[in-house]
Amino acid sequence: MAIHLVKLPTKKRDLVLRVAQGHFATSHSHINYYIDVTLQKTRLSEARAVAQELVSAYTTNTIVDTILCLDGMEVVGACMASELTHDGFVNMNAHQTIYVITPEHTSGSQLIFRENITPMVTGKHVLILAASVTTGYTAQAAIEAVNYYGGTVAGLAAIFATTEECEGYRVASIFNPGDLPDYQSFDSHACPWCKEGKKIDALVNSFGYSSL
Repeated sequence: MAIHLVKLPTKKRDLVLRVAQGHFATSHSHINYYIDVTLQKTRLSEARAVAQELVSAYTTNTIVDTILCLDGMEVVGACMASELTHDGFVNMNAHQTIYVITPEHTSGSQLIFRENITPMVTGKHVLILAASVTTGYTAQAAIEAVNYYGGTVAGLAAIFATTEECEGYRVASIFNPGDLPDYQSFDSHACPWCKEGKKIDALVNSFGYSSL
């Protein structure tokens, strides 16, 4: 089955919400909307618009030394670093710059940093950037990794989030369930659509979707 994406109008300048309705399975849950952020992550003009929207959630007293990019958000992370630097945001780096890094994942889904990357985390204020924060598992793993390596979590930012808080940290997002009033998410073992015998349309993750 081909996934039919539609563009939903939003009040956000230069930003479009691309979604598909159906029965989708992630690694942690079943959802009725697949939210496609591929172009926001890969097209420079859209990545820049995302970055400009997200940095507005932070003030000049927010210290950001490093942006930790999850879900393939490196282009957006680089744009955010540029915005934060241009706007005179505070950082503690000796060279007055911002590092943009991505973690390595172990087979057990833990996040690790190699010795050449740890200096960009240890003693640094780290902003965690994700494509989405829904179940919170990935964000929690990132928070644990930053704390383990001696960094300080400066905040969490995402294109789409179903929560405003994760592990005590505020989540800044552009889109939320208010933009999709009928958005639903269930634990895979308690999915009502599965119980009704409704087949899964696609497997989805941060890379995209695979139709079934």
